[in-house]
Amino acid sequence: MKYGCQSMVGKLESVLIKHPKNAFINQDHLRKHWEEYRYVSCPDYDKALEEYEKFERLLKEHVPNVHYLPRSDEAGLDSIYAHDSVKLTKQGAILLKPGKWLRQGEPGATEAYFSKIGIPILGAITGEGRVEGGDVVWLDERTLAVGRGYRTNDEGIRQLREITKELVDEFIVVQLPHGNGPDECLHLMSIISLVDRDLAVVYSELMPVSFRELLMERGIKLIEVPKNEYDTLGSNVLALAPRKCLMLTGNRETKSMLEAEGAEVFEYEGEEISLKGTGGPTCLTSPLYRL
Repeated sequence: MKYGCQSMVGKLESVLIKHPKNAFINQDHLRKHWEEYRYVSCPDYDKALEEYEKFERLLKEHVPNVHYLPRSDEAGLDSIYAHDSVKLTKQGAILLKPGKWLRQGEPGATEAYFSKIGIPILGAITGEGRVEGGDVVWLDERTLAVGRGYRTNDEGIRQLREITKELVDEFIVVQLPHGNGPDECLHLMSIISLVDRDLAVVYSELMPVSFRELLMERGIKLIEVPKNEYDTLGSNVLALAPRKCLMLTGNRETKSMLEAEGAEVFEYEGEEISLKGTGGPTCLTSPLYRL
């Protein structure tokens, strides 16, 4: 099968997702585990299925090939956020190693699935290294930005730099802020979502000055998400194609600014599948192939 995704904005042709039936399992499972996973509150399983059905339908309207991670004893609630365990390159997949210890079985489950569908493994983060997919952002095909925070450490970044050395001309390390502390899910992709090669949704309040200036120097126009919409994942926007994107409903100001820049915006309800686990549409999807 075709694979390779050294872009955040190219037309999405193939994507990997995980259904809540295989991550949340059932309501009893959610009640037992939501607190240890530090969800905002316990998701309602039946409502989560309803939300996901609509999210899935939207995705399939725009993405020709949708692949599903199966249930695995090695992966828990957070595996619904398929983005964090792996990154695809033109030479194969890089298996990551989440900083959140409850998630460290997810890359192995992803590797097992890839062996069935024919995606080769280019490399893996091992040992003391930690990298989560939400911290890894392609600014273009040969430029990789990686957030250094509580979920991605220096050793993980060193290994990722080595694995990608033949694929990347510029490797940028972005120092992330403390935010609300180590238990918060604060990724680089929490504060930036590219929606075209020259357009990004950002939350500048948490963005290092040097990185913000670099984006503008590269000719990327920044859409500034307001504080109240950052709290509802307004800065988490999935590009389905250049200036065609998917976001959580309710972020009206951000949506309006995107549309003013010529973007076509699709929305989904995500109280149970996104807000309670703080994972938006980019988190719910792991792109396998973009044009």
